[in-house]
Amino acid sequence: MKKHILAATALTGVASMAAAGGLERTPQSTAVLFEEGRYLELSFGAVAPSISGTLGGFESGNMTDNFFNLGAAYKADLNDTWSYAVIFDQPFGADPLYPGTLGPGSYPFAGSVAQVRSNALTGILQYNMGNGGSVFGGLRAQSLQASANLPVLGFYDIASNTDFQLGYLVGAAYERPDIALRVALTYNSAIDHELDLTESNILNPAATVTQDVTLPQSLNLEFQTGVAEDTLVFGSVRWVEWSETVINPPLYATLVPLPLVFFEDDRITYTLGVGRRLNDTWSVLGSVSYEESTGSITGNLGPTDGFTSVSLGAIYRKDNMKITGGIRYVDVGGATSFSGAEFSGNSAVAAGVKIGWTF
Repeated sequence: MKKHILAATALTGVASMAAAGGLERTPQSTAVLFEEGRYLELSFGAVAPSISGTLGGFESGNMTDNFFNLGAAYKADLNDTWSYAVIFDQPFGADPLYPGTLGPGSYPFAGSVAQVRSNALTGILQYNMGNGGSVFGGLRAQSLQASANLPVLGFYDIASNTDFQLGYLVGAAYERPDIALRVALTYNSAIDHELDLTESNILNPAATVTQDVTLPQSLNLEFQTGVAEDTLVFGSVRWVEWSETVINPPLYATLVPLPLVFFEDDRITYTLGVGRRLNDTWSVLGSVSYEESTGSITGNLGPTDGFTSVSLGAIYRKDNMKITGGIRYVDVGGATSFSGAEFSGNSAVAAGVKIGWTF
């Protein structure tokens, strides 16, 4: 059973973290460490959000652009005691894009656009203690780049360099292969980026300032266990300290009373699912995820507050190859932005595929 549906806990990652708290796009899972032997995987996810609101009687239209995520990972055993993994992912991002052009009768933020991009390369070393327990740790090299253009603020424009910084992770796990039991706890450190931000609008010439931006620390608890012949229950609990992430450049701060990017609350995301092996070739799985709506105000570039989602997927195995596909529907929590805009009745659809080879 472990061999055939071990990938169940990766279903959420395959379909991306659509509408998760803050800027989150991947759950920074360490599940690849527990694949058997040498293992290589490639993953691709696509997300189509539908996020709209009203302000002063004007409709925003869908203000979030579709986005894509790429990932890759390699795991190998050095011997019976030591293993390692290398993981590439794109853990954080944002793509707000208010349609239309600012003018009389338009939504106040029409034409506003922003982008946040990150890439991360993580190396992990795992020590297997021989009694089902293991400990692991590693380093993460991460990049961050951001830009925005807000016509409503006198065509305010901001762009950053691409900054690279290091963080780390540590964790521990316990496994019982005979019942497909695994519990893994992983701590990911915060990473402090130093961005060179160039900002301007029609009344202020371009000026460059340096600002520290923290991408948050997190704690992941991932688990799975067999509950019957060929049936597995899996899930996760993820905490992220989003309240520490703030972007508030000096020119913007003179125009608006709250930061360009801020999150009032930390976030906890819960996932619970079931996987079932149908035969030696096919397994199916499904899960639900939940993140509480807090009622706190949000920024205009990320007006969501919690979510509930349902994911469905399947795993196809042939020889040394396994293909995991998944689709996810997200009911996005309504939110009120600090400008007074009301966002409700929103959703997102995500789909993804992961191809893995054992050799």
